[in-house]
Amino acid sequence: MPALPSHGHANRTCRYLPGDAEWPSSDQWDRLNLTTGGRLIRGVPLAQPCHSPGLGFMSDACSAVRGSWTLPETHYNDSISVMSPYWLNDSCSPFRTSSFGCGLGNLAAYALEIDSAATAMAGLKFAQKSNIRLSIKNTGHDYIGRSAGRGSLSLWTHNLKNVTVLTYRSSHYTGPAVKVGAGVQFSEAYAAAASHNLRVVGGYCPSVGIAGGYTQSGGHGPLTASYGLGADNTLEFEVVTVDGRHLIASPDNHSDLYWALSGGGAGMYAVVLSLTVKAYPDGPTAGASLAFMNTDPIAYWAAVSAFQSHILAVDKIPGFAMSWGLDNQSFSLDVATWPGGSQRDIERALSPFTEKVTRLGLSLTKFNTTLFPSFHSHLEHYTFPPEVFSTNNSLGGRLIARSTIYNRLPQLVAAFQTIAENPNFRTVRISGNTFNLARKPVPKGWNSVLPAWRDAVYTLNVGILYSADATPGSLKAIQRQINEWQQLFRAITPGGGAYVNEATYDDPDWKADYFGENYNKLLKIKKKYDPNFALWQHTSVGADTYWEVAQDGRLCHLQGWGAVDDVESSPYN
Repeated sequence: MPALPSHGHANRTCRYLPGDAEWPSSDQWDRLNLTTGGRLIRGVPLAQPCHSPGLGFMSDACSAVRGSWTLPETHYNDSISVMSPYWLNDSCSPFRTSSFGCGLGNLAAYALEIDSAATAMAGLKFAQKSNIRLSIKNTGHDYIGRSAGRGSLSLWTHNLKNVTVLTYRSSHYTGPAVKVGAGVQFSEAYAAAASHNLRVVGGYCPSVGIAGGYTQSGGHGPLTASYGLGADNTLEFEVVTVDGRHLIASPDNHSDLYWALSGGGAGMYAVVLSLTVKAYPDGPTAGASLAFMNTDPIAYWAAVSAFQSHILAVDKIPGFAMSWGLDNQSFSLDVATWPGGSQRDIERALSPFTEKVTRLGLSLTKFNTTLFPSFHSHLEHYTFPPEVFSTNNSLGGRLIARSTIYNRLPQLVAAFQTIAENPNFRTVRISGNTFNLARKPVPKGWNSVLPAWRDAVYTLNVGILYSADATPGSLKAIQRQINEWQQLFRAITPGGGAYVNEATYDDPDWKADYFGENYNKLLKIKKKYDPNFALWQHTSVGADTYWEVAQDGRLCHLQGWGAVDDVESSPYN
């Protein structure tokens, strides 16, 4: 095979984009569609009705798109769209015209609805043989843009919805388990487990998928204090590798791949079709919520500091978890979760803090405790306001260790105050999710979870909520500010890290912050199972090893690879 053309990128091999002479023909796409039983979907921007001749932006169809633009389901029910406006590139906005017209921008050119290993194999083979980019998407709930890629063939796993409750048996674990397809979301997994009087580890946001970026990047939630991270509960992954093998990765089979998938980053090592996780007996779950306003700034920030100190007190309670947030107007404990606790127990656990708030002269605007018969009913009660999970939000984050609260509490609260009082960004929310992984230890090196998780008492994120019609320039300014704030916390958490799913894509220290000491081993496994980096994302293992994004959005070999032809060395050639 002759060397691939460089498309203006001198002496470099690049992936093809639509419009290139070498882009697959309509007949070739039709054959892929026929091979997969009609599961190929041409990518169409959601806002296309707004740019159609005639009424355009005045049409009812466009109004409907605009009205639902910030709802997660608008994007996760679409085969190519993603939730983060930053990664949509304003290529086809329902709010404004663009000099680029209505194009796909950073989104996939086609999607293949994955219903089986055979369909995944067909997609992997077609993309590699045709020299086009691959992407993997379930919901597209991803702040750092890993579910998209210009000119890619998206492997869309969202409709792999099977859920099976079983008794799992292996040399490492025997007990209840739940097997979920790669498209299953937390709301579905929680309900299925609850119907068998069980509970599973998952996150707070009900629309996130359990088997994808959540578990594969660590995964925290209200049961983390009881049972560990999502990645700590994996039993096996059903996958298709880029060379077309249908494998089960577990501690006993392909253990290196299992290790990488359990915390080492999503969408990089293989295409996950299903995941089997541990399940636990369900039972009564105590809960609480509280809030107070910033009616006196000195007292308010003293109360915020007192809450940080109180985190260390409740950290000693097995299974006690909290999700909380603050801005310059108010503080709220959105939900405290205590499996096996009572209302009296949880009120006692929080009373030293509530009494401190009162002594500071602040009034609680809310303080409620509950007891529900199951974890599922508890979580359904504590629903978050819609804006918490809206798509018009950008995040940065950091894992906060106990030592930070012990030794650097004034600096930590000062950082909160600096962010909350920033006059240029008035819709900022600082949030934390507490857990106690020290009480649920896993053997060192059992999985590839960032080691900083084991010393952390909570994961912090800082989000900026912005208008649904924010311009690309505004989004870039917001991203710059989020980066600055993430670095602000890095300075007071030496040797720490961040949860990659709630952090920035362009962190200059991303290897240390998101993968830590596991990075080199993960890279070795990546090269073993995907030597030509057919699965590539920024901010992921090997992102700076093989490909980079060129100015026109295509993937090109890094300088130094010269005319290396990875298509020629593909297993499908």
